Amino acid sequence: MTKKQTKIITALSIIAFILALLVSGRYWLRLDLTKNKAYTISKVSRNLYKEIPDPVTITYYLSDRLRTIHPVLGEIEDTLREYAAYSRGKIRLVVRDPVKAGLTSIAEELGIHPFQIDSVEQDQVSRSVVYSGIVIEYVDKLDVLPFVGSTNTLEYDLTSRIRAMVSNTERQIGIIAGDSFRNWEEDYRYLNMTLSGAGYRVRQVSPGQEIPDNLPGLFVLGGVEDLDEMTLYRIDRFIQMGGKVFFAVKGIYIDTVYGSAEARYQQSLGLLEMIASYGVIIKPELVLDRNALFLQYQTRTQQGMMQRRIMRYPLWISVSRENGNPLHPVSSNFGGLDLYWASPLELMPPYNVDAQTLFTSTKEAWLQRENFYTSPEIPYMMELEASDTRGTKILGAALSGTFPSFFRDLEKPLADLPDIPQNARPSRIIVVGDVDFTSNLLSETEAVHNLDFLTRAADWLVNDDDIINIRNRQPQTGRLDKITDASAKIAAMRFSQILNIIIIPAFVIAAGLFLTSKRRREGLKYVV
Repeated sequence: MTKKQTKIITALSIIAFILALLVSGRYWLRLDLTKNKAYTISKVSRNLYKEIPDPVTITYYLSDRLRTIHPVLGEIEDTLREYAAYSRGKIRLVVRDPVKAGLTSIAEELGIHPFQIDSVEQDQVSRSVVYSGIVIEYVDKLDVLPFVGSTNTLEYDLTSRIRAMVSNTERQIGIIAGDSFRNWEEDYRYLNMTLSGAGYRVRQVSPGQEIPDNLPGLFVLGGVEDLDEMTLYRIDRFIQMGGKVFFAVKGIYIDTVYGSAEARYQQSLGLLEMIASYGVIIKPELVLDRNALFLQYQTRTQQGMMQRRIMRYPLWISVSRENGNPLHPVSSNFGGLDLYWASPLELMPPYNVDAQTLFTSTKEAWLQRENFYTSPEIPYMMELEASDTRGTKILGAALSGTFPSFFRDLEKPLADLPDIPQNARPSRIIVVGDVDFTSNLLSETEAVHNLDFLTRAADWLVNDDDIINIRNRQPQTGRLDKITDASAKIAAMRFSQILNIIIIPAFVIAAGLFLTSKRRREGLKYVV
């Protein structure tokens, strides 16, 4: 090879290398072996550029010091680069270290939350202020992810926010905290934080207050004994106008204020009857299940000492993923639910309404219909009606279609209230026979999956079906006790024992005998 050829080949190699670097930000190859392709940018996000008329800027404020300590933040940056690469130039990514760039005050004014970390270098412990947050800018609009610590919901957060900014719409959810003994800011703190973190503007609607016609979705949490006729009229009109509603309502009152957990029938002011007219009957009963959660409680011994006990409490139901409806966007691939003193549902949809079960109990569930025993001290009393009521119970349902008005043939509570429209618009409704699972009580069982389900419900209510599909692709943390069927669990345990105690040791012994025999035969070849 001549010197001239060597120079040409070297120059071409350098050019090829530079071109490869230039296109590496636009073309990606990733091997994703997860079941739902959780680490692959979805088709919705890949095609988002078609909805974006003007450029979008994503600024990732990431401290270099934090990047070296936590490798997962490198995965976040890689995902952001891949996300921007699919936008065909419509999305621009900027990665900055606020400390090095002298932008800490600007980042914090934008809403990026700083936090402190300790690191050890040369036997010296040092504390640093670091950042990992995202700012999205579009024309004159701005949205912020104050802290990003994983890629789990990153694509969902980006796509939902960018779509809302581009379409000049605001993701809103109204909240009616119906029970007078509960306060939204205090008793639903985790739900409030979760919906806000998902990009929703949460608007509290006081009972009786006018519900804005442009509000896309509404959560009604409890209120069987407190929501009066005026409030029910406004909710009914909201549905007739095409508004979507999530009802978290149980048929039995449980005393959670004083901690006695005593149960009694509720005196409905019309809420249960109105929900029934839409196609879901919330029965005045309690569901119990073998697949139950653990309850910690204090009891007094015979000697008068206080003692802490733990038991499986069948009134606290662990809804497994396998008991969800895989064909509905809200319950497809969801992480299960923890329900506390739930009531069963019966579906009787009216004409032009489609009703689907979202999730159920196991087939080992039963009911309390007359004698409501809730004390963990007398567990055998909870099973008095078990033999007569055992079977699968519906615990959550979704309905869509044109709903009949509950107040169609009734007089308005007040003459100056707006009329019910003559022609109802298509709407959506979700009903769950429990309200406590939305409250701070979920912290007792660390039910983060409850909050994920509620966010999915909000997405479905506001018609972002493709956004729900992004969430459904994310890996879910499964339960350790996923197998709830007793016979199936015994069969799995028996198979595990046979595999580990008999089959694997037998295979090892057989392999050893085979190798020993083979070596002996090979050794005999050399014996004279």
